[in-house]
Amino acid sequence: MAAANYLQAEDRFLCSICLDVFTDPVSTSCGHNFCKNCITEHWDKSHQYQCPMCKEAFNTRPDLRVNTLFSEIVAQFRQSAQQKASSSSSSEQQVFKPGEVPCDVCTETKLKALKSCLVCLTSYCETHLEPHLTMSGLKRHQLIDPVENLEDRMCPKHDKPLELFCKTDQTCVCMFCTVSDHKMHDVVPLKEGYEGEKAELETEIQEMIQKRQLKIEEIKHSVDLSQEEADREIAEGVQVFTALKESVERGQANLIKTITEKQKTTENQAEDFIKELEQEISELQKRSSEVEQVTHSEDHLHLLQRFMSLKVAPPTKDWTEVSIHSSHEGTVVRAVVQLEETFSEEMKKLIEAELKRVQRYAVDVTLDPDTAHTQLILSDDGKQMRYGGVKKNLPDNPERFSDRPCVLGKQSFSSGRFYFEVQVKEKTGWTLGVVRESINRKGKITPTPKDGYWMIWLRNGNEYKALDSPQVLLSLKSQPKKVGVFVHYEEGLVSFYDVDAAALIYSFTGCSFTEKLYPFFHPCDKDGGKNSAPLIISPVRVN
Repeated sequence: MAAANYLQAEDRFLCSICLDVFTDPVSTSCGHNFCKNCITEHWDKSHQYQCPMCKEAFNTRPDLRVNTLFSEIVAQFRQSAQQKASSSSSSEQQVFKPGEVPCDVCTETKLKALKSCLVCLTSYCETHLEPHLTMSGLKRHQLIDPVENLEDRMCPKHDKPLELFCKTDQTCVCMFCTVSDHKMHDVVPLKEGYEGEKAELETEIQEMIQKRQLKIEEIKHSVDLSQEEADREIAEGVQVFTALKESVERGQANLIKTITEKQKTTENQAEDFIKELEQEISELQKRSSEVEQVTHSEDHLHLLQRFMSLKVAPPTKDWTEVSIHSSHEGTVVRAVVQLEETFSEEMKKLIEAELKRVQRYAVDVTLDPDTAHTQLILSDDGKQMRYGGVKKNLPDNPERFSDRPCVLGKQSFSSGRFYFEVQVKEKTGWTLGVVRESINRKGKITPTPKDGYWMIWLRNGNEYKALDSPQVLLSLKSQPKKVGVFVHYEEGLVSFYDVDAAALIYSFTGCSFTEKLYPFFHPCDKDGGKNSAPLIISPVRVN
């Protein structure tokens, strides 16, 4: 049906099905009129032959023919209505404004274009569009909403409209392109190509949306796990610090009590000495009075006899060596030492708990033979390495170490956390850690974090160092038999543990990782046979 919604038609010229001006009007035997296509489609869908207006049923499908007289009347009404609408709206046409598409035909005042013709490659205002609506030859042209740069819709090679889409080359083409550059290609009309590309794009977008929604859920889940871990860490931390606080307060109370008791003992001892001394002074003063009384007599015999009696049982205690000594020395030191032992015990508990947590990120590491120095001997399962001392005839590929007997793990890591353990017992020298992918593997190695190495080593049987900048000499309570290596990529953390002792050996913190990281192993030379034991990548067993 023709689109004529803008016409002010009377009801008798409107089809009751499409509510538009009749097109090819037909009449049923009951006297009602409909567009031929409307009543035909209505009966095709309902499979019941009855009048949509009065519901009169027909035994057989009526043979409909166009009502010629009524059709002519409708045509006259349509033409009259179009002329009336055209004349009434010509004064209402909008003048072209910036950002709008102007009419290409207007010569004086440029009016706003209503349509663009893909055949004429011209945009038309309402007045100049009229021929395309009324002339039979122009009615076949393809009209679209107004667009600029219509010349871009022409094939630059053949100067013909781009009305086809080559799916093979993913480009718009004209009819001549299909027999030249795009011959035997999968070419479809623009609409079909648009719909296919649109469907493909929508599918791709939906897949991207789903992936991002899954990533959101993954991130939320990670945040939940992180919160659980944070709560657990806080609870453990509060428990440890509470125990330490109570231990400090207990130690402080015991220290004060001990010192107070010692001071009390000292004071009691002093009081006893003073009391004893005062008694002796009192006795001596009494004798002094008696001596004074005797000296007033002139009977010298009596005086001598009296002096002899006064000399009997004088105070005999020698106070020269008697003194009060403070017994507080070392009390505070002993209390602090005891507190330090308590701290060490709590620290050991913390590290044991931490080691259990990092062991959850254990990965299966195997050795990469393409990186191994020619003097290294690797086991068939890729878990053990030892220094052989004899160069093997191997390809000198870019990945292989050429200066020192080193080897990398096959597995690389560029995010998250990972952990592995290496048996180092019965060895007098070794180097372990992680390195970035771009390290120098030819010639001399500079094992520093700046050059992409985060490692610790053992030399001479008992000299442990962290190869930081500068190097750090490590003082270990015991020699590790198994070393655990933990990396948190995002946190920039590399930690080394004595697995059996559950002790932290050393941590590199504040590292900046921007490349893949690989496990690094260096078993060192045999050291006269004392260092012939292999380095072994061990399965992780949580303590």
